[in-house]
Amino acid sequence: MCGCHELLQHTALQPKTESNAVPLSSPHRRRRQVKLEYDNDDAVLPVKTERWEPPEWRKQLGFIREMRSSRDAPVDSMGAEKCYDTEAPAHVRRFQVLVSLMLSSQTKDQVTAAAMQKLRAHGCTVENILATDDETLGKLIYPVGFWRNKVKFLKLTSAMLQKEFGGDIPDSVEGLVRLSGVGPKMAHLAMGIAWNQVSGIGVDTHVHRISNRLEWLKKPTKNPEETRKALEEWLPRELWSEINWLLVGFGQQVCLPINPLCSMCLNQHSCPSAHKTSPTKRPKAGSPRSPSPTSSFKAKTEPGSAVKDERIKEEPLPTPVSPTTHRRKKTH
Repeated sequence: MCGCHELLQHTALQPKTESNAVPLSSPHRRRRQVKLEYDNDDAVLPVKTERWEPPEWRKQLGFIREMRSSRDAPVDSMGAEKCYDTEAPAHVRRFQVLVSLMLSSQTKDQVTAAAMQKLRAHGCTVENILATDDETLGKLIYPVGFWRNKVKFLKLTSAMLQKEFGGDIPDSVEGLVRLSGVGPKMAHLAMGIAWNQVSGIGVDTHVHRISNRLEWLKKPTKNPEETRKALEEWLPRELWSEINWLLVGFGQQVCLPINPLCSMCLNQHSCPSAHKTSPTKRPKAGSPRSPSPTSSFKAKTEPGSAVKDERIKEEPLPTPVSPTTHRRKKTH
């Protein structure tokens, strides 16, 4: 009995001794297994969860607020939130906000405001736009940039609003970008102004340019939509509705597209682009550069950018509007 017991003990222990001998003969294998477990545990640590943000953005934003405190840039008095009829029904007001945003693309605020004034006098409602012939509508919105295309967009958008939304504008970004001539920038601005909802940052050429100059982005962006996504990754949401009008007015008065007024800027000592050469792409000779009489400062008026000058070249005078001499006088 004693011998059997010893045999059983020997048999039970033998496989364990043999199995233990395998990993012991492969020390590298055992170390690799331990290392893998350590690496996996280490990967879970929240080392990379810190949100990236520009080093001096709060100070720079504070200075921009200070420079914009007088609220006397063109966008402050003639932006989309100033162009609708405050006495009109709510759905008409929302439609007029959308129309002003559509007209503002590639167009100065002064020109957009004048066009909206004429449209409102004519009757800026979905029904009136649809009842107005293209020639008359062209006269009303001229000389906004790409006015011929915008006549088509206004008609197509009005038809869709009447058919699918009961004459009101959609209350979502997804619905707004379905409309002809409406992109993400307009959609987010319309959500904020018309519906009082913060859906995203409205990024135009000013916000795009200034964000890149201040290096408020992890890497340079190529277009406003890329800038919007990059800003929304780190900028606190409570600032999304404010950042557009702040930077647009700042871009109209100080951080100009060509020859920015760095010596007047409170951020000149922290801005990575301060006092550097302006972009090589400049307006062609003879392009309109005269300041607007409605601007508060002659030295702080947004000059025509290269993009706008190209637009003027591409857009010939319309047949409905004949006084070519008048346009030449305005643009020099």
